[in-house]
Amino acid sequence: MKQILVELDDRCARDLERVAPAGKRVRAEFIRIAVRRAIDLALERSTELAYRARPLESEPSAADLGGWDERNELARPAASPKKTLKARSPRRRST
Repeated sequence: MKQILVELDDRCARDLERVAPAGKRVRAEFIRIAVRRAIDLALERSTELAYRARPLESEPSAADLGGWDERNELARPAASPKKTLKARSPRRRST
């Protein structure tokens, strides 16, 4: 695995500390996922521009879609949102 030294401005470093504290040992994974997501989005934009410049003449075939990284979690559709519980209203005491 390659190591990369990156300088962050104070605001970015402060926000990173809030969402991925160094002491929790989740910071490196958080940064790896963020970088992977940014790369995927950049590649997706370039692919979109290429298809807009030269659209496919017909519906895409399996060969057109070949090479997609199915193991990339960021490329998969998001899971459906979980249902949230409604807050209970306070019970009134009977007198």
